[in-house]
Parts: sequence; C-alpha cells; structure tokens
Amino acid sequence: GAPTISIFQKPAGVIPPGGSTTICCSCQRDNGYFKLYKNGHHVRTLELHGSKAEFSISNATQNDAGAYNCHYLEGGPVLARSETVEIQVQEFCLPEPVLSVLPGHDVAAGADVVFRCTIAHPKAGCFVYLEGLIEAVKFISKDEDYTLSHVHKGNEGRYSCQCFTRNASLQWSAVSKTLDLAVR
Repeated sequence: GAPTISIFQKPAGVIPPGGSTTICCSCQRDNGYFKLYKNGHHVRTLELHGSKAEFSISNATQNDAGAYNCHYLEGGPVLARSETVEIQVQEFCLPEPVLSVLPGHDVAAGADVVFRCTIAHPKAGCFVYLEGLIEAVKFISKDEDYTLSHVHKGNEGRYSCQCFTRNASLQWSAVSKTLDLAVR
C-alpha cells in the first residue's frame, strides 16, 4: 500500500521577516525522496535522512509565505502526498509570551496538566503548539488555560505558544520558549 507521510513546521507558528523555520516531512519508508511543493509548484527535492527530510527557510521574506506540501517518490510516480502546512511571515509587534505548565514538566500518566500562556497585552489570544503536529493543539483567549486531562505518553513532546491581536490588522508575538512535557 501507499506509505503514510506527515509534514510539520519546526518551530511552529508565524515567523518574522528575516526569521527561519524548517519544514519537516517524514515517511515510514527510507529508500525514496521528497519533493516539496509551495502553492502547487515544485520548489525543492531532498533525499531522506533515515525516514525524514528537512527543508529549511532562512532569512524569510513574504515570498516564503504559502501553502507547502510534500510528495513522496521512489523513482516512479508519486506514492503519497502530505497534508498542507501554511507558512506565514509577519512582523512581530507584541511582546514574547511565557508558557508555563502545572504541576510541572514531568508528570505521572493519568494526571491533569495545565498550560498557561502569559503575555503583557490586554486583548491577545494565543495558540498552543505541539511540535510534530500540523495545526495548533488549542486556541486560548487571554487569561484562559489549556487543560490536558488524564495525560498519557501520546501527550509528551515539545510545547510552545504564540499570541496575536485582531485590531485594524493582525498583530503577532514571537513564539514562546519551548517546554518539554514528559509523562511517566
């Protein structure tokens, strides 16, 4: 059957002009290659390192913004296509938020974990990201927490948050420092 491939952005979130990010494509196979497409146009071809390929964007401009996806090939026709990850390039106008986790970074399976994204702005909403996922795990409004109930090994990973406001235009913060959650 066709292999399953995934795509995600690392670090997640909107990037500033001049900033950098990496588009990660992975597959359960390790003998083919990926073609990266942006807005339907072929951009780059990359061989696999193990079961993944990484496409770096550095010194980002508006030209780097767009809808990216990966095609997996082993010499002949395309065997699989990933979902699409949207890369956004915007100026950061808001202060950097701080992500905290209660009761802590290392929790027992079955516990409840609370993520809080704190930003010095009265009306900002924030996205909570988990590295490896194509979409934000949660949107939270100002002074709201994101609670993960009965955590399990699948909740482990590297979390971050990014905030924005909607006034006349959309304004973004930088992405917070990451937090690693371990479930034992």
